[in-house]
Amino acid sequence: MHLRRFTNLASTLASAIFFTTWIAHGQEVLLTDAGTQSVPDFRLSPASVARVDGKENLSFGQMDAKESLPEGSVDGKEQLPEDSRASVEVTGGGSEASVARPFKYSFRLTLRGIYDDNINLTENNRLSDYYFAIEPGITVGFGDVINRQENYVRLDYAPSFFIYSDHSERDAVQHLVRLDGRYRFRRLTLDFSQDVQLLDGTDLSTTTTSGNIGNFVNLDVSSPTRVNIFTTHLDANYELGGKTFLTGGLTYTNVDYETLISSRYYAGNIFINYNYSPKLVIGVGGSGGYTDVDSPNPDQTFEQANVRVSYQATGKISLNASAGVEFRQFQDSSRGGYTSPVYELGATYQPFDGTTLSLTGSRRSLASAVLSNQDYAASSIIFGARQRFLQRFFVGVTAGYENSEYFTTIGGGSASRSDDYFFVQPAVDFAVTRFWTAGLYYLYRENDSSLNGFSFYDNQVGVRSSLSF
Repeated sequence: MHLRRFTNLASTLASAIFFTTWIAHGQEVLLTDAGTQSVPDFRLSPASVARVDGKENLSFGQMDAKESLPEGSVDGKEQLPEDSRASVEVTGGGSEASVARPFKYSFRLTLRGIYDDNINLTENNRLSDYYFAIEPGITVGFGDVINRQENYVRLDYAPSFFIYSDHSERDAVQHLVRLDGRYRFRRLTLDFSQDVQLLDGTDLSTTTTSGNIGNFVNLDVSSPTRVNIFTTHLDANYELGGKTFLTGGLTYTNVDYETLISSRYYAGNIFINYNYSPKLVIGVGGSGGYTDVDSPNPDQTFEQANVRVSYQATGKISLNASAGVEFRQFQDSSRGGYTSPVYELGATYQPFDGTTLSLTGSRRSLASAVLSNQDYAASSIIFGARQRFLQRFFVGVTAGYENSEYFTTIGGGSASRSDDYFFVQPAVDFAVTRFWTAGLYYLYRENDSSLNGFSFYDNQVGVRSSLSF
């Protein structure tokens, strides 16, 4: 029975890959016949560092299109390289005339076949399996949906279907929806975004500020889980005149677990920023907010004081950094406050054509979904490198480390959990056509936890094929 199921799934995947190949070649011939020798590159800038607990995106208001923070992480977790997925987005029809049209759209499809030797991310009773991931996506929008400097409205929808060969109980569907936009006045610019993430499994998917998709591991839970995440952002940029401008934002995040501890975050921030030079922007400000955690856990308030900098040295080097201190209070008179450093870091370096080096890092505090009356401070650092060979081959590696230190949120309580997690992922991809890429990757990840049941190690080997048009 298992063999028949695996054979059927393999046949389905092979047929789908053949279908994408046929479409890819058809698109290439169509463009050649039309005499179009160059396809407009609508690749979006890599995602900025995600905002958590009110910490603002590092792309300062009026510099959104200039920043290019490294790909490879979302919320401090690993992410498959974006350019190995379907990342080239072409507006409807693929012709030069379509670029000027206010309505734009793109479609993409990624197929992956994976062998995983620990599908449940457990320390004992490890289960291995082959599974397939079918990941289509669609983007529609009006206005400046690519550069995002002028007015626009954009909608991204990306479901994911996971089909297991031997453990059909692990079959799952995930849904990602992102609606965002911008409206510019003479001095004031307003940005908004709404994310809906309906997630199920161990490898969860998330959207980023650029609409791209990344995968991450929920280390706090470290097991298959269902969680729905709803995030709303409203940001404003007001030019004071000269070289100064104000930025501020409001954030609401609802992390809704089916069976675990859910939490809701309300936050706001304000910064005053100074354009020291065309290459350097400095900002000073702070944020504050409220965390509502399911009973019996106490609710929390927090404040942050931050300094941030954005530096674009040349077309090859960019740096974004934010650092400060957070003061957290708990609705329990017998529990004192908790003070912790916070930071966000993103840097890219392109020393040569076809070579990209990236570095990201962050530290933040979050409510635990599995341990009652506990939060944890997560510190991470992720490095990525990618090299193009012979114009069509891309070789890359991503590696990262994260430390999670748990602390109690009630008086007289204690916390003994501490996790050290690292991963490494080499990959190679081949650009078959302008619209079609194929490749393979290997992923090793390991979590060393002081509490039994949260440690694991895992090996994945996968092949993938991506089409975008």
